[in-house]
Amino acid sequence: MAGVVKVLLVDDHAVVREGYRRLLERDPRIQVVGEAGDGAQACDLVVGVSPHVVVMDIALPGASGIEAMRRMLTREPRLKVLIFSMHGEAIFVSRALQAGASGYITKSSAPEVLVQAVYAIANGDTYLSHDVAAYSPAPAASTAGSGIESLTTREFEVFRLLAKGTSVKRISELLGLSEKTVANHQSVIREKLGVQNGVQLARLAAELGLAS
Repeated sequence: MAGVVKVLLVDDHAVVREGYRRLLERDPRIQVVGEAGDGAQACDLVVGVSPHVVVMDIALPGASGIEAMRRMLTREPRLKVLIFSMHGEAIFVSRALQAGASGYITKSSAPEVLVQAVYAIANGDTYLSHDVAAYSPAPAASTAGSGIESLTTREFEVFRLLAKGTSVKRISELLGLSEKTVANHQSVIREKLGVQNGVQLARLAAELGLAS
C-alpha cells in the first residue's frame, strides 16, 4: 500500500509492546498508532485509531486474540490482523487463519520478519513465518482423532477457557453470552471431544498444547 502503514499493537506485556514499537518504527513507513493490553481494549481502539494492521498475541487476559480478532473483523471487515505468538502448533495456526487472520508469525522469528509480515499483509498478501509455513489445512497428526477440528470458532474459544479453569459465569461475561448458552456449548464440546468431565477436558487441552 502507498503511504504510512498504521499499526495497533496488542500484547499483555508493556515491555514487549515497547520492543515491538521500537522495532517497527525504525522504518519511517510504519507508524504505531496505539497499544492495547487485552482484547476488549484492542476492539475499542480499532474504532478510535483506525489501524491498517493489528499485530496481536493469541494469549491475552480473558478472551483470546482469536476471539478479539473475530470481533474486530465483524466490525471492520477490511482490517488486517497479524497474529504474533509463542505458539507455533498447527492447531493455533489453523484456528487463526480460519477466523480471518492475514498472517501468523511466531515470537522465535528474526526481528526483520515482523516488519516484512506487516508490509506483506498491509499489501493484501498472506504471511506465515517459516516455522509455521508448512501448515496444512488437514488436521495435524497430534489433533487427528481428538475431535478438536470439529469445534466451531466459538466452541474452540469456550473450550480454551474451560481448559484454563474459567467458570461458566466468567466465560459468559468475557464472550458476551448468556450462561445458558455457555453451558450448552460446554455440553456440545464434551460430546464432540469424547470427554466426560472438566478433568478429562483439561487433560486433552494439555495434550494438544492448549493449556497455556
